Amino acid sequence: MLYSKIEGEGKPFIIMHGFLGMSDNWKTLAGQYVEAGFQVHILDLRNHGRSFHSDEWSYEAMVQDVYEYCQANNLTRIDILGHSMGGKVAMLFATTHSDLVDKLIVADIGPKFYKQHHQDILAGLNAVDFSVKPSRNDVEEIVSQYVSDFGTRQFLLKNLYWKEPGQLAFRFNLDAFNNNLDAIGKPLPDNLVFDKPTLFIRGGNSGYIQDEDVDGIRNHFPNLQLDTIPNAGHWLHAENPKMFFELTAMFLKE
Repeated sequence: MLYSKIEGEGKPFIIMHGFLGMSDNWKTLAGQYVEAGFQVHILDLRNHGRSFHSDEWSYEAMVQDVYEYCQANNLTRIDILGHSMGGKVAMLFATTHSDLVDKLIVADIGPKFYKQHHQDILAGLNAVDFSVKPSRNDVEEIVSQYVSDFGTRQFLLKNLYWKEPGQLAFRFNLDAFNNNLDAIGKPLPDNLVFDKPTLFIRGGNSGYIQDEDVDGIRNHFPNLQLDTIPNAGHWLHAENPKMFFELTAMFLKE
């Protein structure tokens, strides 16, 4: 069963993080959704955070995990939000289990194919040798040789934890990612449609959703609303959480 944090009372609202993220990334925004009257479920997807590790890592497997989570928690009418990889999971879940989903929110990812572009990040993570018992500073120094952006490094290093006294490790399952590199870029199958209210939000400085992608998105999600957060990149919910919350809360309350 997936690890989750459940807070609040009201309509169930599932939130799913992106690649190499975890539920903690959404803690602050989750509190705001609780105040807005939702029962918020922030998930750790398989091979991430505190959820289980598995050699199998695909969107189909992650959707099955979310379905089983809903069954175990008696969630029958939900709203769902996913960022990046979590957005792809949310899209596939909504189109294959539309009876469970009322509203869908996708943050800065489209249903199209994305070519592999995490090579530098994965190279940096793979360069860390935990057998020599590095400190947090040692790990950051190694990763910084591959990942120059400070914010991205801090995001990655949130995954460090003390596996045992004196022994750090990453929470995510790096081996599964190394062995399934192409899985993350796979497109939503052509024939899948979700015709209920759907909100896509993109970062104005992010290239993940281009203007020419909109028709393709609408083919899958005909009841589409598209908003842009200006001067924000791929981590738009962290760069402008105020506007992100306002846009999503307005959509959920409509």
